[in-house]
Amino acid sequence: MAKEKAYVIDKHKYDKQEVKIDNSKMNGFKITPKNEIAYDGVVVNSLLLMKPGFIEKVLKKKNKRKLEYYLQYMMDLTESDDDQTPTTIAMALNDLTRYKDVIEYKYRKYLDDKYIDILLKKINLLERELKTKLIYKQMNQNIIEEETKGKSR
Repeated sequence: MAKEKAYVIDKHKYDKQEVKIDNSKMNGFKITPKNEIAYDGVVVNSLLLMKPGFIEKVLKKKNKRKLEYYLQYMMDLTESDDDQTPTTIAMALNDLTRYKDVIEYKYRKYLDDKYIDILLKKINLLERELKTKLIYKQMNQNIIEEETKGKSR
């Protein structure tokens, strides 16, 4: 069994210095934190996860949050029919398609195929709902334009 490498950064030893670790030779999933909260400790610009079980847990939690966000957005769309235009729905559809590609090409090597297939089925369902909503909005917009046009002489 190979010994795992571990890094410990002591703040007092490297106070007011920048520490760089060469990640190019290590394989894993890279995460960049949002750094939204001010913190006096060590500032982390990127984190490389190497343990496959931990990577899987982090990605499943991340995907669950993203799917809940899209589901909430779909519920908001259905509740407020008047506020949404076809362009906002098309933008949401493009974002969902981009997210689907990220799952397909970036996360597939870290997650098992069964989980990926279930996730893609859920995304396809949301995508189909957005497409029907977009078609409905475009048809309503065309009907309204024809009614306001009226007859010309």
